Amino acid sequence: MISPVELSLLALAGYRGTQLVVHDSILDPARSRVDAWQQKRPASAFRKAVVTLISCVYCTGWWVAGALLATWLLVTGTWDEEPVLVHGFEWLAVAGAAVLLNRWDDSRKDDH
Repeated sequence: MISPVELSLLALAGYRGTQLVVHDSILDPARSRVDAWQQKRPASAFRKAVVTLISCVYCTGWWVAGALLATWLLVTGTWDEEPVLVHGFEWLAVAGAAVLLNRWDDSRKDDH
């Protein structure tokens, strides 16, 4: 099982990765292209799902947390040390901690 320090590190990375995908201006051109692609066929459920995925901190955060956790476990060679179910709980913990950081950050936007 990942340690509290690893959980914290992965949560911070998940928060940052989610901010990059959903909000950061460096990816504005990519998000604009995806939005324009969706507008060509607005009735497409698949296209709508893709736009939702890249614009929702909860949706994006879940997958970013999973990718980071899987990468961490594979790179550190700890994937096989625990059952897959334990890694599922770790995924929930990393995603939950990262989204708490996103919620905290979003709540501070009104302060500025």
